[in-house]
Amino acid sequence: QVQLVESGGGLVQAGGSLRLSCAASGNIFSIAVMGWYRQAPGKQRELVAAITSGGSTNYADSVKGRFTISRDNARNTVYLEMNSLKPEDTAVYYCKANIRPIYRGYDDYWGQGTQVTVSS
Repeated sequence: QVQLVESGGGLVQAGGSLRLSCAASGNIFSIAVMGWYRQAPGKQRELVAAITSGGSTNYADSVKGRFTISRDNARNTVYLEMNSLKPEDTAVYYCKANIRPIYRGYDDYWGQGTQVTVSS
């Protein structure tokens, strides 16, 4: 069974920083793309940032220059460094990974979500 566990959310003042982590565990053969999504109240879930196994990255325009995604392939972990946080960054942040479990094909897996709240 594959599982994604997130950590690092919390409450921070505007202009502050937070670092999110997401570790994948279970019978994993390989992981392709890993990414972070967020969903604010009353809004659709949106992509924040994604990173391939080779290190290529993609960011939403709203976070470019402020957020940095990285991953540790040996630890099956993806990180999101969030700087210069704004109140509009407040949302539940979800980790998503495209994982190939042992003896199965690739599929998308989601974490349980972690709350990020930025106060003004």
